[in-house]
Amino acid sequence: MMKTIKIDNEKIYKGTLLLVNADYPYKEKDTEGQIPVDSRFPNIRLKKNAANILQFILEKIGAEASIVPVSGYRSEEEQTGIYNDSLIENGEEFTRKYVALPSHSEHETGQAIDLGLNKENIDFICPDFPYKGICDEFRKVAPQYGFIQRYTREKEKITGISHEPWHFRYVGYPHSKIITELGLSLEEYIEFIKNYTSSCKFSYMTSSGARIEVYYVPKGTDETLIEIPNGAVYQISGNNIDGFIVTLWRKSNE
Repeated sequence: MMKTIKIDNEKIYKGTLLLVNADYPYKEKDTEGQIPVDSRFPNIRLKKNAANILQFILEKIGAEASIVPVSGYRSEEEQTGIYNDSLIENGEEFTRKYVALPSHSEHETGQAIDLGLNKENIDFICPDFPYKGICDEFRKVAPQYGFIQRYTREKEKITGISHEPWHFRYVGYPHSKIITELGLSLEEYIEFIKNYTSSCKFSYMTSSGARIEVYYVPKGTDETLIEIPNGAVYQISGNNIDGFIVTLWRKSNE
């Protein structure tokens, strides 16, 4: 048995799988549900789920003292200030590489975090987060719980942002694992999922043997209708472009 869910098309601008870049600005100025990522840094905030999972990962690998949050949620006004200050201090070429334009920054979603090694002097724009030690341990563990390193060197031409070892984005599980295992940028993943529909879903098997299905539903004219199996555990996220990504957790006997 199936049930039909009606979704307002404005909700394509809500969710954990929003693509925010130079082509697609962040339109939903939503600060609800944000909490500090660490009690020591009360002004650095993320959406609640992302903040809780970030703290869980840091505790799991014993990195609470060695890895610190540098920048989380930013308002459009804050992003404007950071962009303009960087133009003055670092010049146009550097700023274009490392600082997103206002309304085009993932930090405005409350689901992106810059992390750095806990040092006396931390560069706000380019914090030190090397590919070794505890930082690389975080980088390897993060996709198991919903975070991806967003800007890698090999994807610079696709993302439009230079390599940022310190910038992580919460997209949720299993998307973080799929993106990492397939070696995709978020831009590529959003397009990849468009190949899968309600009649031909992408199937992902977890390490425990559970099956998760993912597929794309384009937005309708006025609202979007999505059919979901009765009793199924599911999530629906807008992609910030033209539709929704549905994630279904299937029962072992289905």
